Amino acid sequence: MGKTIIISNRLPVQLQISNGSITAVPSVGGLATGMKSVHSGGDSLWIGWSGLTDEEIPKELAPQIDKALAEHGSSKVNLSQEEVDGFYFGFSNRTIWPLFHYFLEYSEFELDSWNTYKNVNQKFADAVLASSDEEDTIWIHDYQLMLVPQMVRKQRPNIAIGFFLHIPFPSYEIFRTLPWREEVLEGLLGSDLIGFHTYDYERHFLSSVRRLLGLEVHFNEIDVSNRLVKVDSFPMGIDYKKFSTAAKNHGNNKASEQSDLQRRLNKHKESTPDAKFILSIDRLDYTKGIAKRLNAFEYFLKKYPEYKEKVRLIILAVPSRSNVPQYQLLKREVDELVGRINGELATVSWTPIWYFYRSLPFENLIDLYTSSDIAWLTPIRDGMNLVAKEYIATRTDKTGVLILSEMAGSANEMNEALLINPNNFEQISESLYRAINMPVEEQKERNSQLQKRLERYNVEKWANDFMTSLREQRELDAINISRRITESLQNSLVEKFGKADEKILFLDYDGTLAGFQSDPQKASPDKELYKLLDELNKQPDTTVFLISGRDKDTFERWFLKKKYNMIVEHGVWISRDGEPFSLLEQVKNDWMEKIRPVLESFVDRTPGSFIEEKNYSLAWHYRNTDPDFGNLRATELTTVLTSLIGTDDISVLSGNKVLEIKSSNVNKGRAAMRMISEKEYDFIFAIGDDWTDEFMFQELPNDSITVKVGRQKTQAQYFVENTARVRALLQKFVTN
Repeated sequence: MGKTIIISNRLPVQLQISNGSITAVPSVGGLATGMKSVHSGGDSLWIGWSGLTDEEIPKELAPQIDKALAEHGSSKVNLSQEEVDGFYFGFSNRTIWPLFHYFLEYSEFELDSWNTYKNVNQKFADAVLASSDEEDTIWIHDYQLMLVPQMVRKQRPNIAIGFFLHIPFPSYEIFRTLPWREEVLEGLLGSDLIGFHTYDYERHFLSSVRRLLGLEVHFNEIDVSNRLVKVDSFPMGIDYKKFSTAAKNHGNNKASEQSDLQRRLNKHKESTPDAKFILSIDRLDYTKGIAKRLNAFEYFLKKYPEYKEKVRLIILAVPSRSNVPQYQLLKREVDELVGRINGELATVSWTPIWYFYRSLPFENLIDLYTSSDIAWLTPIRDGMNLVAKEYIATRTDKTGVLILSEMAGSANEMNEALLINPNNFEQISESLYRAINMPVEEQKERNSQLQKRLERYNVEKWANDFMTSLREQRELDAINISRRITESLQNSLVEKFGKADEKILFLDYDGTLAGFQSDPQKASPDKELYKLLDELNKQPDTTVFLISGRDKDTFERWFLKKKYNMIVEHGVWISRDGEPFSLLEQVKNDWMEKIRPVLESFVDRTPGSFIEEKNYSLAWHYRNTDPDFGNLRATELTTVLTSLIGTDDISVLSGNKVLEIKSSNVNKGRAAMRMISEKEYDFIFAIGDDWTDEFMFQELPNDSITVKVGRQKTQAQYFVENTARVRALLQKFVTN
């Protein structure tokens, strides 16, 4: 059993240098707490930056640092000040952070920062490679390290890799503005499992993968070369017990045991018993909507002046990235807003806003959570927002009201809160009014539901669910690998082929012998394919059929002179040994006139789509359309066609980026069975990539060798990864 290696930008410990010695103190925070169940014992290692640059570490203390970190199961990646500036303060927080939070105007696209980001990601990958082997499990965290999965995968192709993004993933329209968008996606796709907080972020990622990389997505799985990458959502929880227990202990404290902050809060409560404390806690970040919140509070007090001296807004803004220009401007804006609102609205005995620009120790956070009647959190965009969950966990008597922005990831699982649009001041003021006047019974009913959910899906459950999903994905991958045609299995098939007395091969064309083209007419066979097919057809006691959904005119032009056996249009036409095509099935085509106008209307409304007209079928191709839009239109067209054809002997066949309307009694399986009924074959082989080939895989005898191209769900016994592997396998039949 291998070990677990966790990789994040920062380690879960803080280094303290004093009197020429180093000590490592465990961090208190969401990720460090959440990973306790994963990062425990001697079978786990956490790799990250120590927080000290190369320039800050005295050479004589470097060994002590390694020893101190090792005691906490950690190992450091060394970064210079220049690397920190380019990688962390540069690309991570001036490009990715604003872009992924939809602040495109703040995003900087600097080539030097990107290059530093790549180099530092390689440093992290090298650190992982130096400490891992193929049996280990790797879990990489967050936007600073999005290239690491692929970098590790290149050197450890069979290692288990998970990645979790703790911030939002933006929509395709936003993400595609990133100059290095393909590289970022390819970096992430080195993982076996990619996790997000919400389904929306997952959906945005899959959309970008389809549109920018052109990869096939099946539900939440991506077919990447010879691997399947799973994408899923795992909403991060909190250490519920820690906050709940702290709140209970806080409530039992004697007056002498209370903090100075709690005594001051109590004093204000006693002076105005009916007043409400409204709490806002955030990092000072432009994504948190603090300035908008202040303006909204002013709007509320002017709309409901009767609540002056009846409410107090407590804002705790934790310093963040104070050397980044946008954060400096934000602090100045917030300082000025607080000063102006307090100056205009304060009375002798009442200050509307209490503003703290600092970090507070845990016990003071509990003071604020337990003393505040309302928690008001209005991020403009937030990956999760754990403060909302922490507030609810501390409400031991189940009172209190949570007002939460619907733009926070946590809003998806906290529907009992008052959800608001952070840009809608009217809605915000009405929610504040409702929160102030909410009956205690309603507060308790809402919070009871929230607490049950948060206690059940805590941060430990989040971490364990992710690791379980990663393990299951690897097990599924192992099953798929067992079905892959390996070199030894290939040799076995070739041996069977050589020993057989009568052999028949059914070979699909598009996606099997040849790759897909934007224009199907341009997918003509190359010299290499002609040579391969010629050699196959010369094999003794071997019958080869090209079996395709293509129209007979195209195959006639490409292959008739070669005298190949061909079945086209899914089994309507057949040609043997260069003879002209003849009907294999008696089918009608009088229905085509009724269906063609419907397809034409969809072509008009779906840019990039087109109609392919065959003798006895119609195909609507949408490979050149926007992937999401094409899939939507395909679903719509299927519904329309199904209602039109009714009980007619016509069916709609869904292929690879194509819908084909044809006779129901015609398919490749039926055609193949007719061919094998003509002679006793002791080696039957069929290979294809599409749903149309599934009819062959289902109908052929159990002892047939059936092969799917690609790793989609299939009735075939085996699979190969791509057309190159198909040709290599067939070449083995010829060579041996």
